[in-house]
Amino acid sequence: MTAVVETEGLTKYYGRRRGLDDLTMEIRPGEVFGYLGPNGAGKTTTIRLLLDVIRPSRGTLRVLGGDPRDPRVRARIGYLPGELALEGREKARDYLEFLAGVRGGVAPGRIEALAERLEADLSVRMGKLSKGNKQKVGLIQAFMHDPEFLILDEPTSGLDPLVQQEFLSMVRDARAGGATVLMSSHVLAEVEHVSDRVGIVRGGRLVAVEDVAALREKAVRRVELHFDAPVPAEAFADLPGVRDLKVEGASVRCTIDGRPDALIKAAARFTVVHMVSAEPDLEEIFLTYYSEEMHHAHAGA
Repeated sequence: MTAVVETEGLTKYYGRRRGLDDLTMEIRPGEVFGYLGPNGAGKTTTIRLLLDVIRPSRGTLRVLGGDPRDPRVRARIGYLPGELALEGREKARDYLEFLAGVRGGVAPGRIEALAERLEADLSVRMGKLSKGNKQKVGLIQAFMHDPEFLILDEPTSGLDPLVQQEFLSMVRDARAGGATVLMSSHVLAEVEHVSDRVGIVRGGRLVAVEDVAALREKAVRRVELHFDAPVPAEAFADLPGVRDLKVEGASVRCTIDGRPDALIKAAARFTVVHMVSAEPDLEEIFLTYYSEEMHHAHAGA
């Protein structure tokens, strides 16, 4: 199947400042791709290039198998910008209906159904909307025409936790319906439970692209085991992937890099009465990638 996004050597300079450097990336049909990095890392520059809002300094890109300059390609995309400016005296409902008309119409009741899911009051005038309600209107306009490709830039900004969960449910529903989603964020928790893969960008460069499952497999876990009787320290010595080992009487504490298989097999020789495993979130893994990238950069300087 044709990739939804294909870029090769994509680079953008703003004068002498580098916004994006040599981005080669592929987003597959039907996946949720989390695009992660701190503010200023190059996420929004990437999105603006995909939407043909700006043009690359060099490199190539294709979106939905075509040129992003083609209006027929843009019509198949739903987009939520990171900074949404909604002003004026018209009501939110009128604004959304206007956009629906421009796009050739949406399914009957679609706008109201999305408003109900997000608890959005569409009777409020645009200039009176709170930040959270502006974000809800932005999400409705992105989702309402059931686009093949959703590009969401910092999508949960201003949303309360319950609405954030409903938004993530909307993303899952879109994926189940065959849509592809690019979700850019500096808040890792919001992409952790819906992304199939994540790309990590830093200083305009793509640091890594990984399956979420693979990232978790590489993660460092802190494990604590308690047994029904004291255990010998030598039973847990020199296990692959196990470090910072402390054996005190009937308890074992250690850190595991990657899979815990060796530790589990060693522990199974005794009677385990309690086990605690502190699972890292993507933020810890993300920071690990950054620290390693910075170390390599300094080492090569």
